[in-house]
Order: sequence, then C-alpha cells, then structure tokens
Amino acid sequence: MKLLVTGGAGYIGSIVASQLLAAGHEVVVLDNLERGHREAVPPGARLVVGDLLDLELLTDTLDRGFDGVLHFAAVALVGESVAHPERYYRTNVGGSLNLLDAMRVHHVPRLVFSSTCAVYGQPDEVPISEQAPPRPANAYGASKLAVDGMIGDFCLAHGIGAVSLRFFNVAGASGDLGEDHHPETHLIPNVLRAALGLKEYVEVYGTDYPTPDGTAIRDYIHIEDLATAHLLALEQARSAEHQIFNLGNGNGFSVREVIATAQQVTDRTIAIREAPRRPGDPPMLVAASALIRARLGWEARKPELSGMIADAWTFAQARPSGYAGEG
Repeated sequence: MKLLVTGGAGYIGSIVASQLLAAGHEVVVLDNLERGHREAVPPGARLVVGDLLDLELLTDTLDRGFDGVLHFAAVALVGESVAHPERYYRTNVGGSLNLLDAMRVHHVPRLVFSSTCAVYGQPDEVPISEQAPPRPANAYGASKLAVDGMIGDFCLAHGIGAVSLRFFNVAGASGDLGEDHHPETHLIPNVLRAALGLKEYVEVYGTDYPTPDGTAIRDYIHIEDLATAHLLALEQARSAEHQIFNLGNGNGFSVREVIATAQQVTDRTIAIREAPRRPGDPPMLVAASALIRARLGWEARKPELSGMIADAWTFAQARPSGYAGEG
C-alpha cells in the first residue's frame, strides 16, 4: 500500500514508518519538523516538510493517491496544553480536521489515529477499558477526544475505515531510532539522562500515592509492540466503521520500580529528588488490553520493563545529544 505517515519524523511515527517500509509498503512522511527530526525519517521514506494546518499542501499531497494514513502529528505536552489550550485545539483538532477533509476529497479509505489514555482523565476503575467514561483533565486529552469524535462522524458520513489506538506510556527504541524530545518530559529518557550524567537527579513527583511504594504506577509498552499494533490496525480497518482500542501491556510499574530497573540495566547509581505531586496526576493508569488482543490478534512481544529500558539505553548511549549529535 501507499501510505502517508503524519508526524513521521517523531519518536513513534518514525518507528512505525520503519516497520511499514520493512513490510513492503511505500511510505511518505509529512512533518513540519518543529518537534520531529529529519534524521529520524527512515531511509526509503519520502519526506514532505509541511504542516497539517496547510490545507492546500495536504490536498496536493494526497492528490497523488494513497491507500491509507497513519496520523501521529500533534502537540503532546500536558503542562503546555493547560497553559496554552488554544494551541492544542488549533493544532490537534484543526489539523486533524484538515487531514480528514483532504482524505474525503481524495477518497483515502483507511486511517489509524494516535490517540491517548489522557482522554480518560482520572479513571474510576483500573485496568481501564474502552468502556470507561472519557473525562479528560487537560486540553491535550480533550483535543484528542475531540478528534476521535470527528473521526467517527467522517466514517459514518464518508465511508472511511478508521482505528483509534489510545496509547498508555511508550518506551524503548528500535535500532538507531529512539526518543528525543525537547523538552523531555517522559520518565525513562530522563532517568537515562541522569545515568549518562546529563542530569544531576531525577525528580519523583509524589511519594504518598495509595500504591505499594507510594509512587505513581503507569503501564509501559515497548515502541516496537506499539508499531506492530498500527500495522494490524491498518490491515483490519473496515469501511464506514470507527474502532477504538486501548493499547498497553496491562501491567503497571511504579516510578521507583522504573528507576531501580534502570540502575540495574545501566549499572549506574541514579540520584533522585522527591517533589510534590503534580496536579491531576492519577495514582495508577493501566490498560485493559483484552479487546485489541481479541479483535486484532495483537500480543506484546517485549513486555518486560528491563528490555524496554535496555533498548532505550542503547539509543541514549549512541546519541547522548539525541539526533543533534552522536557520542
């Protein structure tokens, strides 16, 4: 198939694009490179530098004929979304509307959308199933939920077959492709930066949660397992239907467990500094993954936290400055 990957110069999009190429698909990456990296676009993919807010560019790009779109392009910092909700609605919702409209015009039949567990906010029950009521606690989660709603409407009205994958925490690396955000807000890369000596310590936000060790628990999924789920979703998208799946391992690891595992993997001492809870952070976020296993036949091949951290550590050592330079 000929496929467009929006945000394909970012962490997740680049690794999904790489897997698509390995599966024999033709891949075009659309990315504005504001937070992505030209160096992360896998060899064999054609890069179009552009923004989803540019409807003319989108229409011209899709005019060349595509079998499907995998949509990752978004702004995704929770704190920033609270301070600047206008940017999140404009970029995530407005850009996605442009994409859907261009798909409608050019009869692109399939869409896989990068959604998020942030649509659920503070869950009533853990593990979190797809039937959990969406109550996003910030503009990031609200913007993704709004896009899910638009996708459902476009599927019914225009026959698009779409799958939304609501990710939990993504970790690891794949070969020479890995995580490089500026600023970096995710726990594992920040822990590894401390192991490299690029940070003095790792901040632990909240040590009084109602969890076994007092720190927050999150569900981590290996980036390669997540990418595989996208390929399965693409194959099984059904015309005029919008399917939604939570995507996680179904296992939770606390902040202290992540740091302890990283110390074992790196064989380095990692200093921590305890800090107050961040507003809105729930004690535990773990996915119920039975539905995606049953419907798409997806299974996590790399569920161990140590393996995720080991792969991320290999990438961090090779590129301590990220894609900007190599060590």
